[in-house]
Amino acid sequence: MSLDSSIRSAAQATYSAYRRVPIRWRLAGGSAALTFVILCGFAVIVGFLTTRQIGIQFKDSVNRTADALATYANGRIGYDAATGAANCGQLGALATGESGKLTVYNDSRGGEIMCFYGSSQRAVFKPQGTYPRDESGYRVTARWVTLNNGVERALIIYGRPLSATKATIAKVRFFIVFGVLGGAALALAAGLFVARRAMAPIAELTATAREIGRTRDPSRHMPQQGSDDEVGELAATLEEMLQALDRAQSETEATLARQREFVADASHELRTPLTSVLANLELLEETLEGDQRDAAASALRSSRRMRRLVADLLLLARADAGRVVPHVPLDLGQVLVEVAGELEPLAASADHEFSIDTSAEGTLVSGARDELHRMALNLVENSLRHTPPGTHVHAALQHVGDEVVLTVQDDGPGIPEPLREKLFERFVRGGGDRAPSGSGLGLAIVRAVARSHGGDVTVDETPGGGARFVVRLPAASQLAVA
Repeated sequence: MSLDSSIRSAAQATYSAYRRVPIRWRLAGGSAALTFVILCGFAVIVGFLTTRQIGIQFKDSVNRTADALATYANGRIGYDAATGAANCGQLGALATGESGKLTVYNDSRGGEIMCFYGSSQRAVFKPQGTYPRDESGYRVTARWVTLNNGVERALIIYGRPLSATKATIAKVRFFIVFGVLGGAALALAAGLFVARRAMAPIAELTATAREIGRTRDPSRHMPQQGSDDEVGELAATLEEMLQALDRAQSETEATLARQREFVADASHELRTPLTSVLANLELLEETLEGDQRDAAASALRSSRRMRRLVADLLLLARADAGRVVPHVPLDLGQVLVEVAGELEPLAASADHEFSIDTSAEGTLVSGARDELHRMALNLVENSLRHTPPGTHVHAALQHVGDEVVLTVQDDGPGIPEPLREKLFERFVRGGGDRAPSGSGLGLAIVRAVARSHGGDVTVDETPGGGARFVVRLPAASQLAVA
């Protein structure tokens, strides 16, 4: 490929990339680039002159301060006649302003340091070299003065940090850069404003489409352009598409609602035949003998597990369908006592130490007793079944602010961090090899009941490494006020 062909290919690629840039950005970018170039030239000149003037003023200020110090000290500082100690008067107060430092040397006594101000480190400024000069980040200058005895001389070395000047110069440069960028940004904004007015209809359609995508609400309408041009045709096409999506979403939501209602109704209807089956199996277990009795007992155990699974599904289906069971004021402490009595045999058979604390006052909540009983039962049973023998499980109630807090914690191995995030999802089982068979709905029911009562449940790790479940429910008094 020849050089001319390469140049043409590069030019075509650049032009193609330029054409892909929106028109309003091309116009605004051109005006902003021109403004930026002009402001950069102006900033270079202003910045150079300004920083140069700041440096000159700083050096003049240091010299003026040194002259003032020399004027004050000449014939006034010296040594105390009684003690022989150096006395520099108010020299330190005059020198340490604006972070200045000062060292006074007695030239007549072999360069002895009479006094030093501005640092705990002695003799930062050495009497050497020429003055003024820059030394260790300071602008340093010196003046000769005569002591109060009229005979001895002292050298006053005064310095002021260059950091103040550097900070001022940095601020000037910052404001200059900010001004350049701000001017370019304003030029860009002005160009965009002008270009946007020319493309307002398309921008309006884009904003509406973006908002519909954010809210996922296809029932909203696109703005009508009132014209027969390409923009009007685009708006009409988008409106037809949104109407089709809205119809599809409505059909999907209706289908899901019917499914939830079906699950709730089916779970409710299954309870009656299951009760009848359980009653017959219990009767058969009592009347039959031998293998037939064992078979009836096995079927009875499976039916009881099925009844509990149906009850769990019914509770979750009610929550999904939005069916609310009437709430009445009740003491959550009594519910916890009933749960403890029901699970005492399980705790004893699993060799667990189980304790409760219902001594807190104000544990009255508004809710459905059966659902709250199921919530507390599932929490405690989960800790008893998923921890090794010898584990201590403790349940307690507290009244914190406007909430009643139920805490169930153990000193077992705890719950792995990855599992905590999905522990309250349905059909999730934990515990590894120690986990018994189950539906995986227990903790999902806990969360569903807690949320249906205006609260929530969380899980974290105890200081000893075990698991701690915390359920927070609004107190009944707070609900009554609301």
